[in-house]
Amino acid sequence: MAFTVKVPCSSANIGPGFDVIGLALSIYLELHVTTSAPSPSQPPTKLNCTVSYEGENADEVSLDPEVNLITRVALYVLRCHKQHAFPVPTHVHVKNPIPLGRGLGSSGAAVTAGVVLGNEIGNLGLNKARMLDYCLMIERHPDNVAAALYGGFVGTYLNELRPEDLAWKEIPLSEVLPAPAGGIDTGVKPPEPPIGIGHYKKFPWSKEIKAIAIIPDFELPTAKARECLPRMYSRADVIYNLQRATLLPSALSQDPLDPDMIYLAMQDKVHQPYRKHLVPGLTDILHSMNPTTQPGLLGICLSGAGPTILALATKNFAEIADRIVAQFKSHDITCRWELLEPANDGAVVERR
Repeated sequence: MAFTVKVPCSSANIGPGFDVIGLALSIYLELHVTTSAPSPSQPPTKLNCTVSYEGENADEVSLDPEVNLITRVALYVLRCHKQHAFPVPTHVHVKNPIPLGRGLGSSGAAVTAGVVLGNEIGNLGLNKARMLDYCLMIERHPDNVAAALYGGFVGTYLNELRPEDLAWKEIPLSEVLPAPAGGIDTGVKPPEPPIGIGHYKKFPWSKEIKAIAIIPDFELPTAKARECLPRMYSRADVIYNLQRATLLPSALSQDPLDPDMIYLAMQDKVHQPYRKHLVPGLTDILHSMNPTTQPGLLGICLSGAGPTILALATKNFAEIADRIVAQFKSHDITCRWELLEPANDGAVVERR
């Protein structure tokens, strides 16, 4: 058996949609999976799985199937279904062009790919709604994983867990551990996800709009970016974001588009002001470019926790990107940029 799993990258926190709105984009993580019949002449491999990798940060990615995030997640899904290793000898070749630690959902794509891999290799028959539950046991950012799994432009929310679900100390799982954690061996008998942890809604998206991703040459871990955020927000700032988040999905689907409305609807007071010191030049970039000064530009924001900048536009893509790259360069930061489109299908499996 041979098949390929393709999962798009994603941009979360679009404009005012902190932890709520995500967009799947056309850079794809690929798993090229092959299986073979067990051979008595070959020694068994660890967990019936071998891993190879090409792409971003190849020297930092573990090829141990119990450590690699993708195969570790697949093992979690399998073990929830009483399969404690890959059921047949399996080779997973990972092709990953998604930049790591840059705000383009690399971990969300890896988690989603792992869940899809576990479902396929274990012949489990999970639908995407149930796979989303498994994703959210590992990756607690529904805007990233829902976009990666379902594709397109999505709004998301998490349900409150029931008291009986919280009795499991591992919910939510931050990692799938092979050793006991909290007194429960998650490697042997892991907790299955509650049903309906999170939900999503796919919004329309104008075909005129493309996304320019300007990707600086340094990483910004999400945990570090989260540490900068306040524990409390003023009522005025919360209302400011709610007003704009309510308008943004409609504004991005209108015909004709209203650039000024989109630009204003993409403003934020919840996370970008507190992260500006982590991304030198961010304030200048956000304030100096608008539809009046830059024809074709609709809106601009941090992608996820950054440092990637996402600019939505309908034309003059290279000019917009070059201006942002130049502003980063004035702060001694080099960048590359890519012109991307929404990945509307999300995670897909292609059989070979």
